[in-house]
Amino acid sequence: MRHQMKLFKEPFFRIKEKRKIIEVRLFDEKRQKVSVGDEIEFSLIDNPEEKILVKVIGLSIFKSFNNLYLSFHHSMFGHPHGTTLNEQLKDIMECYSKENEEKYGSLAIHIELI
Repeated sequence: MRHQMKLFKEPFFRIKEKRKIIEVRLFDEKRQKVSVGDEIEFSLIDNPEEKILVKVIGLSIFKSFNNLYLSFHHSMFGHPHGTTLNEQLKDIMECYSKENEEKYGSLAIHIELI
C-alpha cells in the first residue's frame, strides 16, 4: 500500500539526503493503517509537486513523544549533533497537541529512501 504524507522543508530534505531514517508521527487513525513493507510518498508542503518515495522497514509505537525520542539517537531523525530532547519535543509539539498525543500515542516510522 502507498500512503501520502506532507513534510516541511527541513525534514523533507533530511530524508532526501538519507540523513533521516525515522519519521515521527501521531499514531492516529491514518498512521494506524501503515504497515512494514508499505510505501510513503512524502510531498513538500511548500511545493507539493516535489515528492520522495520511501519504504517502511519498521514501526515503533510509544505512549508519548518523550518516550519515542528517548529510545533513539537524535541522528536517526536527521537532527544535528547536540540537539536536545527539549528541542525535539518543542518541534513536534508545534505539529500536535498534548491532548492528541495522550489520546493516540506516537509512532516512529523507520524508513529507507527508494
